[in-house]
Amino acid sequence: MTDDRSIGKATRYRHLVEHTRDAIVEFEFVGETPMIRWVNEAFIDIFGYSREVIEGASLNDLIVPEWHTEEARHFDTRTIAGDINHKRVQRETATGLRQFLYRGIPYEDDELPVDGAAIYTDLTDLIRQRRQLKVLNRVLRHNLRNQVNLIAGHTTRLLDAIDEPSTEHVETAVAVEQAARNLETLTQEADQIEDVIAPQPGDVELECVSLLQTVVADMRRQYPAATIRMRLPEALSVRADRRLRFAIEGLIDNAIRHNPAETPIVEVTATEADSSGWADVCVDDNGPRIPATERAIINGDIEMDSTRHGSGLGLWLIKWTTELYGGDVSITTSDLGGNRVCLRLLCA
Repeated sequence: MTDDRSIGKATRYRHLVEHTRDAIVEFEFVGETPMIRWVNEAFIDIFGYSREVIEGASLNDLIVPEWHTEEARHFDTRTIAGDINHKRVQRETATGLRQFLYRGIPYEDDELPVDGAAIYTDLTDLIRQRRQLKVLNRVLRHNLRNQVNLIAGHTTRLLDAIDEPSTEHVETAVAVEQAARNLETLTQEADQIEDVIAPQPGDVELECVSLLQTVVADMRRQYPAATIRMRLPEALSVRADRRLRFAIEGLIDNAIRHNPAETPIVEVTATEADSSGWADVCVDDNGPRIPATERAIINGDIEMDSTRHGSGLGLWLIKWTTELYGGDVSITTSDLGGNRVCLRLLCA
């Protein structure tokens, strides 16, 4: 019975490895040279060599660029010593160089005909896209910010140059200036989104109440005509870091800026952890409802496409910041008559 189970496990393992989309190779050390004994189909597809060329060849000679030979030898030394390797590497394929996440795993069973395995996850397209987007974002935001400043400055000078500005002149200038400010806000939100999506090391544990109090105090100074209330517990630690501030500031700022009422009302609340270990941080307002399509996209009820994508980055900043910590966002109707946006966060 034991032998049958062992055979079954080996069959399942081989089936799993054979059909994964990561390139996997098993090798045997001949001296200190890893010789290829078996590869899965993904290895053949990704590296572009035939099985006849691959199996029996030196792994390093086949895929390691000459200028990375010492790095590969270092990995081999660690594998022979029984250590696991894990690093992003550059490797050579039949069609050129590509970037991979490499994991080298030594086998501990002396009865096996091979000494270890290596797994290569192709990161080339992802890395290239990230670099391209980073360049585009930096250039576009830099140029956009410069143009916004030019528009705002020229609008003010034009209005000052008119001896007796009419109501129409004033309204036009105000509209142009507001458009410039909206573009400026968009670039600021883009900067914050870049900060949110960039990986950052460290523990994610934040005392949430003090953060909320600080943000509300800042918003009260920025919007003295608005009424901002708080209902908070004495303390609340959640799985988050300093970037949670982006989401809270964005919620309060949007609730006030898009509210035409003479006295915008915003209420910030936080609940203590429930039995499952989750807490809610909510912002209520008395302003106009967020458009139904944007609510549905953020709530996950519909998918974003070319005609349904929202009008700005603010809600995406809030959603992505919350999801960064494994949380969720929901948008419903507030008892104040406007929006109720809740961030559901895991307690620390």
